[in-house]
Amino acid sequence: MGDERALRVLIGLQDGVIARTQVLECGFGSAYVRQQLRCRAWVAVYPGVYATHTGALSWHQRVWAAILDACPAAASHDSALSAAGVGREPRRDDPIHIAVEAGRKVTRRPGMIVHHRSLFNQDVLDHTTPPRVRLEEALIDVASETLNEMKTIATLSDAVGSRRTTPDRLLSAVVRRARLRHRMLIEGLLADLRDGACSALEHSYLTRVERPHGLPSPVRQAPTGAGRPGFRDLDYPDWGLVIELDGRAHHDNARDRDRDLERDLDAAVVLDRHTIRLGWGQAHVRSCSTAVKVGRYLSLLGWPDSPHPCTSPNCVV
Repeated sequence: MGDERALRVLIGLQDGVIARTQVLECGFGSAYVRQQLRCRAWVAVYPGVYATHTGALSWHQRVWAAILDACPAAASHDSALSAAGVGREPRRDDPIHIAVEAGRKVTRRPGMIVHHRSLFNQDVLDHTTPPRVRLEEALIDVASETLNEMKTIATLSDAVGSRRTTPDRLLSAVVRRARLRHRMLIEGLLADLRDGACSALEHSYLTRVERPHGLPSPVRQAPTGAGRPGFRDLDYPDWGLVIELDGRAHHDNARDRDRDLERDLDAAVVLDRHTIRLGWGQAHVRSCSTAVKVGRYLSLLGWPDSPHPCTSPNCVV
């Protein structure tokens, strides 16, 4: 007689997906599996892997089916990040990335991308549901393999900014890899994140506006000091200037906008601080022009220097 409770618990943990081997381990025979399939209570996803319902599979069920099909395997790359709750919410039709041990041959299924890891046992958290590659390793995988520099920056800075990991832990993951694409970019970005640039937009301001044009270094993530507790992106206390960098992710509704305006008002009334707000256009697209304007504003407030041209032949400074 099979252990029905153990089977139900396992199906629940695996989002309604089960492997034939697991059914047998719970004490049920092949006849039980055939009966579930015959009465359409279960549907085969892959040979020996079943969904315990009819209808389309959710993203989480597709991940479980891929892992059970290639077992031992784990969610990898973007799939590992989504499984860990990092980044955007996955879509049902997103490709499923899984990792297996280097040297193994597994059947490649449509919509499934297989990655081979030489340190599979070290890199995988097999006690999570579903099993997944460790967060730092998955972040470095995604950041190093994208062809888009801004995605590399956003992937790492968003994870650090949300306090899911730290620059030092990510740097440790980088050091362990003998070969890594975009190593210089990733190491430089992580060093900047460790120094206080907490978002992709802040990194763009640092590397495209502030540093190449010789603007003074602000206090990054300075406590608000008045009104609602929080942090100001860039604070120049010697000249009474605050710069807030507004990415769309956290400033795209009326409530957030109202909160931002209240912070600016508190800074002006209580702390005698002037606040300017910059977005992607100023920090990334028109960075040289922004350096001129920020430098001029700082000069009006008492900064004794001026910005200098960057290495771009079209720099307007």
